Amino acid sequence: MSDRELREAVEEALDWEPIINAKRIGVSAKDGVVTLTGHVDSFPQKREAERVAGLVHGVKAVVCELGVTSPPRYEISDEEIASKASNAIAWNTLLPKGTIQVWVDHGRVTLEGALDSQPQRKSAEQCIRCLEGVSDVNNHIVIKPGVNRIAVKTQIEAALLRNARLDANNINAEVRSGRVILRGTVHSWIEKDEAERAAWGVPGVSDVENLLIVNPVSCVAAH
Repeated sequence: MSDRELREAVEEALDWEPIINAKRIGVSAKDGVVTLTGHVDSFPQKREAERVAGLVHGVKAVVCELGVTSPPRYEISDEEIASKASNAIAWNTLLPKGTIQVWVDHGRVTLEGALDSQPQRKSAEQCIRCLEGVSDVNNHIVIKPGVNRIAVKTQIEAALLRNARLDANNINAEVRSGRVILRGTVHSWIEKDEAERAAWGVPGVSDVENLLIVNPVSCVAAH
């Protein structure tokens, strides 16, 4: 597939998604890498645009440079945002109490603290991004590193095998303390992302280096 054909395929996919205003999004493609530029109205729309682009066959990676430009209906002070953010963190059942600090500066929220897993870290960020008045989130939460390398490796391999989207036989997970290195081949950018997500989901993983190679041709040949 040529760069032009890939760009047009991504544009068409974005245009079909009802929650995205595709007219405000620019798409470029080069050697399987798709770049999204322009503006959307919310962080959920930004994430959805990135997800939709990644699902298009032939996309090896997505660079999302979309800005969020939806203004608040009225001026919300940093104090109000901080109060809402603190409540959102407190009400999140995935997060242990008293482990996350919230700082707000001109609508930009910074999160600090330490948690056991990446799903907890992402959940903390997601419950803040949807709050009115938040212009950006700096997630400085760290993951507590694990200590049992063999146990972490076993859990990662089991997570990969449980994921129906992945051919775990082509993926190798190397564990160095709390750092995981993924090597092997997958059929799409989404599968590469899913493998990384599975690795991050294991408690004790503090860093993931995703060296998986996207080879859509092998998927076509297999079918």
